[in-house]
Amino acid sequence: MTTNSTVATDATQIMPSPQMFQFEGLSIRMIRSGAADGIPIVMTSPWPESVYAFRLIWPQLAELGPLVAIDLPGFGMSDANHDALSPAGMGAFILRLLDALGIARCHAIGPDVGTTAFLFAAAQDPERFATLSLGSGGAGMDLLGEQLLGVIAAPQDALDAGPEALQIVDMIGALVAAPTPPDVMEDYRLSSADGRFAVAAAFVRAYPTDLPKLSEIAPHIVTPVLVLSGRDDPLVPPSNGDLLLRILPHCRHEVVDCGHFVWEDAPDAYARFAGDWIRSGGALA
Repeated sequence: MTTNSTVATDATQIMPSPQMFQFEGLSIRMIRSGAADGIPIVMTSPWPESVYAFRLIWPQLAELGPLVAIDLPGFGMSDANHDALSPAGMGAFILRLLDALGIARCHAIGPDVGTTAFLFAAAQDPERFATLSLGSGGAGMDLLGEQLLGVIAAPQDALDAGPEALQIVDMIGALVAAPTPPDVMEDYRLSSADGRFAVAAAFVRAYPTDLPKLSEIAPHIVTPVLVLSGRDDPLVPPSNGDLLLRILPHCRHEVVDCGHFVWEDAPDAYARFAGDWIRSGGALA
């Protein structure tokens, strides 16, 4: 069952209107394109942004097949599922959600927190994914930036961004070089307000338990994986992509001249790399 969301503004009209999908007792926000042909391309929003993070790459990717952009539970404007707020838990949730959406096979684009979530999903069900386009997500505890390590180590009560989440707005504004339209930034703010940032932080706070498992599951990930990193990413340096390149059987790592939010600051490069990866089926040559 889906219902129309009230979020629809001038700056986001390049994307279809979002819907709320009822699944496992949760309201999950998603945006689907009208295209019917081709293998679906499933995108999961980065933290602390939302599905509107894909607004700058949506037109290019829409040429390749039907698009499905999802706020995973606890992120964007989707309800939280505490069992899913870890890389391993989210990977299992993604597979169940794809079943509910009738998506038997897809290309997946999962920047930031989607990186480890999709890797765990692909290890469990490798035939589900034609390609993966990931990156800007932690792969090794000793490779994370100080700010992200601070979130992982902070007391739980220190993570509440408050009812306005203005510090999250300031953080995004400081890290994203390209101007963010006010309506999009408002969506990002609401995605972290009223305790939502602290809830979502549980995902990265599970890194000490789940990231060491990546080397164990990597041999089972036969899906072609493209990793896109920002050269100057202070949160997740490109060394995380280098690690994935070493441990994954079929992986390509591209470093783009920007910071953490590659999809916003270098959208043309992001869409080109991801689009070519999808078109080629993950060909390394």
